[in-house]
Amino acid sequence: MIDTTYFKKIVENIEKVNKEQSDNILKAAKLMADAIEQDKLINVYGGGGHTTLCMGEMFFRAGGLANINPIVENGLTVFNQALKYLELERTVNYGSAIMKYYKLQPGDLLIVFHNIGINPATIDAVMEAKKAGAKIIAVSSSYWQNEMPADHFIRHPNKTNLFDYADVCIDDYNPVGDAVINIEGFDTPIAPISNIVDFYIAHELEIECVRECQRRGIKAPCWSSANTPGGDEKNAAYLAKYSPRIKML
Repeated sequence: MIDTTYFKKIVENIEKVNKEQSDNILKAAKLMADAIEQDKLINVYGGGGHTTLCMGEMFFRAGGLANINPIVENGLTVFNQALKYLELERTVNYGSAIMKYYKLQPGDLLIVFHNIGINPATIDAVMEAKKAGAKIIAVSSSYWQNEMPADHFIRHPNKTNLFDYADVCIDDYNPVGDAVINIEGFDTPIAPISNIVDFYIAHELEIECVRECQRRGIKAPCWSSANTPGGDEKNAAYLAKYSPRIKML
């Protein structure tokens, strides 16, 4: 029988999100429904490393929203060399250059995932998005933002946090260090939980967005699985509509 401590810690974290962040998830879902109602894209950005996987989880996903626009910079993802992306996510002005390329407009919506929420690639990106007039939903951890020293070298030089810029803040309660399991006699914590919890939040945002669209009498654009019979045919209209507007399609 495997030890279920890791499972219990994941469930405990998700239950805390459900209990304490439901109102913020619903507020964010309404902004997402607004974007759909206005025929706007929902832009998604990951501020570096494994948090960029949340962006991938929402994009072109079976049962996911078809108007998701991933703001992708391969240099920040885990598909770059590890030491290189680690350096780039700590580089000042890199995030602002990415956001400038995607040319957000006033009233556009941006969802930002970064469970640490203090690094330059995240802070510069949200500063640029705010300058462009975008609305920001931030998914991050208050623990990291509040507990990391103000002079910690991975912080943006202005010492601000991701939540300082967001219109809606969703706390994922990711613990500092991320990994949550300690094995007796082993000196390094293992088994991170941030992506599991953030994936859950990402899909809850989509679920509540679709529910809100239904309440408004709007049909939310959602992908069918391309791997099921008739999937490509069902998706064809969304591909025709969004391919000219979403750079990654």
